[in-house]
Amino acid sequence: MKARLLASPWAKLGAVAIPAFSLVGVASASGEVSLPPNYPWEWKARFTSYDYGAIRRGYQVYKEVCAACHSMERLCYRHLVGVTHTEEQAKAQAGEAYITDIDDQGNYIQRPGKLTDTFPGPYPNENAARAANNGALPPDLSLMAKARDGGADYIFALLCGYGRDIPEGMTIMDGQYFNPWFSGGALSMPQPIYDSHVEYEDGTPATIPQMAKDVSEFIQWSSDPNMDMSAMWTFNLYIAFTIWGAALLTRKRYIWNYPKTMKITWKPPGSAPH
Repeated sequence: MKARLLASPWAKLGAVAIPAFSLVGVASASGEVSLPPNYPWEWKARFTSYDYGAIRRGYQVYKEVCAACHSMERLCYRHLVGVTHTEEQAKAQAGEAYITDIDDQGNYIQRPGKLTDTFPGPYPNENAARAANNGALPPDLSLMAKARDGGADYIFALLCGYGRDIPEGMTIMDGQYFNPWFSGGALSMPQPIYDSHVEYEDGTPATIPQMAKDVSEFIQWSSDPNMDMSAMWTFNLYIAFTIWGAALLTRKRYIWNYPKTMKITWKPPGSAPH
């Protein structure tokens, strides 16, 4: 599955070793919330779909980096089939995970995952998640692109927003990190990705903006996996309504042509015929 990224505007960002914060443009601010810029995602253009090569790489970033803290409980391994992996590859991905289940005798067991299983979470419960993260609860990423203003723009800007100087007069507590794109500017998540943090299977350079772009597109897809199908049906409906409208117009002109062009004259009683 060859990625289309190298032919896109993102390739220039990912292939050049520059500080990540320089990729994040000027934001418009409203109170304490910074609104991220609009980035040139391919799926935002007309007649285009998701970059499935980027989604596959984004899944790799999630699996190797993000899954250590964040769950994606609304995704099953079967959702990867035909999108990022073949059926056999998805089965292999599921088999690498160990799922807590109950056997026929009612005992808890650990078994290899199946396609119908959801992605396993990193913590057994919420209290364990908070205890491991200084009281902060890492959010589930399944619908994160829908849950945050800006969607994929916000996720990309946040991941590339580390490393900036703390503004004068702002205090950051121990265990927190400054990021201008997070509400309030201070969050408990340290910088999650670094250059060459993962090794892509397709040889794409694993720079910070490249990994941020890929995992942002993966999370966008997980939030709206049917977008391509909706776009396809919308395009078909436009064609259908165009044909239907042309047919109605033709029929209307055909039916009303005779009464609109006929001439009606009134003859008074007793008048001589012409």
